[in-house]
Amino acid sequence: MTGPRVRLNNSYRVLLITFVFLSLSVASAQDFTRDSFRAEPVAFSYGFQAASQGAGTPNQAGISVFIPLHAGATSLVFIDVRANANFSDYSGYSSIINTEVSGTTLSTSTRFGVRWPSANSSWTVGLNAGYDSRSMSTGDTDNGVAVVTNKETVRFEQAAVGIEALSKRWNFSGYALLPFNDVEKPLNSVYQGGALDTYGLDVGRHITPKLLASVGYYYQERAEEYVNGSGIRGRVAYQLSSGLSLGTSLSYDEAFDTRLSVDLMYRFGASSHRTIANRDVRVHDADIIMTGGGSGSTPYVSNNPHR
Repeated sequence: MTGPRVRLNNSYRVLLITFVFLSLSVASAQDFTRDSFRAEPVAFSYGFQAASQGAGTPNQAGISVFIPLHAGATSLVFIDVRANANFSDYSGYSSIINTEVSGTTLSTSTRFGVRWPSANSSWTVGLNAGYDSRSMSTGDTDNGVAVVTNKETVRFEQAAVGIEALSKRWNFSGYALLPFNDVEKPLNSVYQGGALDTYGLDVGRHITPKLLASVGYYYQERAEEYVNGSGIRGRVAYQLSSGLSLGTSLSYDEAFDTRLSVDLMYRFGASSHRTIANRDVRVHDADIIMTGGGSGSTPYVSNNPHR
């Protein structure tokens, strides 16, 4: 009982400090000229997004809302909210390694952010922080374990912080995803799963006004899942029409091996703001589990070829 409570308090302390810093930054952002905030027309907007399963992330589709709270000459303060329905994994191909995600559940993501333009509006820098949640139902396995019982529906939560620098051609973003509360939970009679601590940096460049290519590095960790290492990810996105974009991502790390994901996003409204990425609660289940549950249990070593 004591352990989870300490993790919760520490995570909310990180969020509280970040929110205070963002608020003070908005109040003190007086170093820009009064007419400098021209780089990004800002208005309320909404839309939908969908993505296929990736490295620890589900097949999903949902809605998003961007709400400007304050758009002044020196800063933009906003809230960016998403809610997704999560769907079952492809049959025989687990997104979390051994246990297949099953059924339909809900995930949410909220970001509170501040962006400031440079004096000549060529660059915009920003900070953001928020909270993400994910419910996950489980089904069978994809690795030769014939029977699992007690298939659970579990819920994970994480705090998130990010920093960004944006121009017409370049995107730089760093982020940290920090699970809290019960980060490790039993999924069924054989496996348990955990939400991953993830730290990453993405660099993107507009090859043309409609074509964006990016490359990213990330580090992920969860001791209970034997995950502790780095990964790389590349992404290409193309703007099909006004507000509509199609993207594909390819990632590799030792925990999930190679993963390919496709995503689609459409935005209504006049806003040209850049959306915040890397908002999923990423889950992994253990490669080595104890099938008997007692001190005399026999280790089961998964031979899942997807790793």
